[in-house]
Amino acid sequence: MSTSYKETVDPESQALLSSDNHDYAAREEPSSSGGRRTYRLRHIWLAYAAGILSAVLVELFLCSHYSIPFWPPSTSSGSAAVYADFASPDAGSTEVHNFPPASPTNAVPSLFPSDVGHAGPTPTGAEPALVATAPSYPLHTGAPHLLGPLALNRNSSSSSKSDSSFDIFKHWGNLSPWFSVERGSFGVDSGPEAPETCRVTGLHLLHRHGARYPTQWASYGGPANFSARLHNTADGWNASGQLEFMNDWTYKLGEEILTPFGRQQLYDLGVSMRMKYGFLLKNFTETNTLPVFRTESQDRMLASALNFALGFFGYPFEGQYQQSITIEDDGYNNTLAPYKTCPNARDRTKSDRAIPYVKQWADIYLKDALARLRPQMHGYELTIEDVYTLQQMCAYETVAIGYSKFCELFTEEEWKGFNYALDLYFWYDSAFGSPVARVQGIGYVQELLARLTHTAIPVHNSSTNATLDDNPVTFPLGQSLYVDATHEVVVLNVITALNLSNFAADGPLPADHIPEHRAFKSSHLAPFATNVQFQLLSCESHPDPQIRIIINDGVVPLTGIRGCPADKDGKCPVPVFVDAQREIVAKTDWNWACHGDWQVPPGPAWNTTTGDAPEPGTI
Repeated sequence: MSTSYKETVDPESQALLSSDNHDYAAREEPSSSGGRRTYRLRHIWLAYAAGILSAVLVELFLCSHYSIPFWPPSTSSGSAAVYADFASPDAGSTEVHNFPPASPTNAVPSLFPSDVGHAGPTPTGAEPALVATAPSYPLHTGAPHLLGPLALNRNSSSSSKSDSSFDIFKHWGNLSPWFSVERGSFGVDSGPEAPETCRVTGLHLLHRHGARYPTQWASYGGPANFSARLHNTADGWNASGQLEFMNDWTYKLGEEILTPFGRQQLYDLGVSMRMKYGFLLKNFTETNTLPVFRTESQDRMLASALNFALGFFGYPFEGQYQQSITIEDDGYNNTLAPYKTCPNARDRTKSDRAIPYVKQWADIYLKDALARLRPQMHGYELTIEDVYTLQQMCAYETVAIGYSKFCELFTEEEWKGFNYALDLYFWYDSAFGSPVARVQGIGYVQELLARLTHTAIPVHNSSTNATLDDNPVTFPLGQSLYVDATHEVVVLNVITALNLSNFAADGPLPADHIPEHRAFKSSHLAPFATNVQFQLLSCESHPDPQIRIIINDGVVPLTGIRGCPADKDGKCPVPVFVDAQREIVAKTDWNWACHGDWQVPPGPAWNTTTGDAPEPGTI
């Protein structure tokens, strides 16, 4: 913010000015002539008025921060006021705070050792086992330290009703902070705690990274793109009404790395999993081994894994586990980033089919918002895509800096619409509606089968990495605890590859309305720090070991997997589960789906609800 601005129009600075001058103008000096007294007072008032007029003219012609209309809007024509001023030259510019400093002058590490001895008593206690011993299961609300809008926009249609239980944080699709879904949300009225007569024997955990800044590229919307357009034209636009804050708004978001809240999410997730499953570590003590957790080389992926480890093991975590960091880059086989070796997954005609659906739906649900907000932007014509970006900005700013003014601009119905727009995006790009979804998740399924059966992967014919997966040190078998970190798209790929078909019940998803009671919700399946528990059980009532899949504390029915029963707790015998998944692996053709020369038409002319590529010769 410029110095001239602070000196001329900043309200906080103006509030510090003395009011003595106002008192002086009203004072009357003694006079023996009433006419002379009136003459002096008139001159004082004229001088005062001239001073005010001069200040207005100086602000009008020399400053560019606030809007001053030449005349009010015409009530007869409905036209907007003519504005003589524009936004701050800094509006839309990127604001960066580089910390820590590159060469701090007071940094003397030798005087600040981390280990000075004298630790006092250090005996440990028994491992926590909440999932096995507690009478109920703790729920995660999702958004500590974040502040939602003080009030949502109430300019909704008269037919819509305000819901006092509405939680905006649960309506941001994949940008939502993870939360415990309601019991029964996925169709099984059971909780994550061990069912009666059962005890937990193992856990395979797959989780997403925590909240991050926006990615560099966006196929629709994109906060960085919008802010750059605003900044490049700041000398020609001005905002008023609810958008007035944008006149000196700056873009405060980085790119792709974790936000402070994102770091906390993974730390908390680590603590949560230790409290629930810490007793599984006894198996490692008995076998004199260490757990091996996996992540990828991207900054946010490594930071997520290390923050999880800090929460799970505590400081210092060195010597308590081994962290495998797989390379996420072109040419490296990686089940946690399978798109790097699947060319068709980078062909937008195959892998980015969602955009026409998202655009169609945005034109519908944001129509009223555009009509409401466009008149408040002068000199810049907002589009539907711009308004959609304002909703993205709300979510990204909130998880990055704790609060966003953009959140107040929209109604509850418009936030529900935004949530569904992201459902459309991920359904058609990463889940059951994508022709390259199953093939990208199949490599992780192969690794899961190897761990469940304690046998090596027989054939590496997907995204599996033979160098790492065939090495019992980097890919151990027979352990009771595994933790893998990945991206939300891969979580959805895996859900699709496993054939958890209850989530596909409403597909293909329509782009002209929101299906009532839809099963596929990206805020439930792929929010920031989403977590999928493959829970292993030994039950007195079953001769075979059992497996359950729990996504964000919601138990998932496994009836879409051949042979798995409609169990009230979502259980399936491990041998049955393994046989069914082996069939799926055998039917999934990596070479055809990832390297085959096939095409699918855009839009509803072609669809899938299994995440499979079209069969050869079918289109």
